[in-house]
Amino acid sequence: MSAILSMEHVDVHYGDFLAVHDICMDVEEGSITAIIGANGAGKSTLLNAVLGYNDMTNGTITYRGVPINGLKTHDIVRKGIAMAPEGSGVFETMTVKENLFMGAYLPGPNKKKNELLDKAYALFPVLKEKANQLATFLSGGQRQMLAIARALMSAPDLIICDEISLGLAPVVILDIYEKIMEINRAGTTIILVDQEVNRSLENSSYSYVMVKGGVVMHGKSSQLPEREVKDAFFGINKYA
Repeated sequence: MSAILSMEHVDVHYGDFLAVHDICMDVEEGSITAIIGANGAGKSTLLNAVLGYNDMTNGTITYRGVPINGLKTHDIVRKGIAMAPEGSGVFETMTVKENLFMGAYLPGPNKKKNELLDKAYALFPVLKEKANQLATFLSGGQRQMLAIARALMSAPDLIICDEISLGLAPVVILDIYEKIMEINRAGTTIILVDQEVNRSLENSSYSYVMVKGGVVMHGKSSQLPEREVKDAFFGINKYA
């Protein structure tokens, strides 16, 4: 496999503060790649740079070998990248169906929005049941399903799932992870961000561990030492 997304020496500043520094990552096409780190590690800052929300101050991000840093977010989405944010990132005053159609706003997906809608409903039947309900009345798990399904409505090749299990009950998390695996088996590459170390390692092929804005460890998820990953996560010993 080859890398669908590559980051080379990426820095992101907030004013004078260096929030992300010298990040180098490769995301293999067809893989599930985990980015593990505690709050404040720089995970969301980095991924927002990939989507064009945050401006980089150094480095290069390439998608299928073509630089995308500096592009507008809608142009990046057009190339085949989508974000499934943590479940509060839905349009609460819109219905479930309206939220989903917002994901298919670009001309290509818009032409086949009904086909994409059927696929979203097949993956998450509860969304079909609640199609005409305002998103504000959904449970936390249902909101997360909606966020993922809305990302799928842009027909992406790569989905970034940011903190998809945050605040959810274990049984709901299990269900959502099963859907993530199903999406991946269908051919979509996934970047998975989660604060739960064991779950991240178990459900990914490759992992990067971030501490204080930098990558301190990476490798095949099955081969990374779980204790060292947890030490890094909690800032223990040499990672403090």
